[in-house]
Amino acid sequence: MKVRIPKGSATPSNLNQLAQQAQKMQTQVEAVTEELEAKEYEVKTGGSAVTIVMTGTMEVKSLEISPEVVDPEDVEMLSDLVTAAVNEVIGKIKAEKEEKLSAVTGGFNMPGIF
Repeated sequence: MKVRIPKGSATPSNLNQLAQQAQKMQTQVEAVTEELEAKEYEVKTGGSAVTIVMTGTMEVKSLEISPEVVDPEDVEMLSDLVTAAVNEVIGKIKAEKEEKLSAVTGGFNMPGIF
């Protein structure tokens, strides 16, 4: 049995072009990822009671707590403010990464590649 390849389907030339496009996209993804990982993100919660600065690699650079919110009788509130700040900055990092990578890949997502 012979296999017929439909006209206009993948040819060595088309596959080469596709491979070049994938390589270019991967280079752009790596550049954007590197840029985002070097960036610092800052979030303030509780009316600036807690300020956190985190890198794009999700490393905490600084955590500032206003003395007014340090109440030994209400440690739970301070814990909630810190948790909210951390979660908000992580969400901010993820959202920007998704937005910028989507712009490069056109929404194309292959885990482990892009």
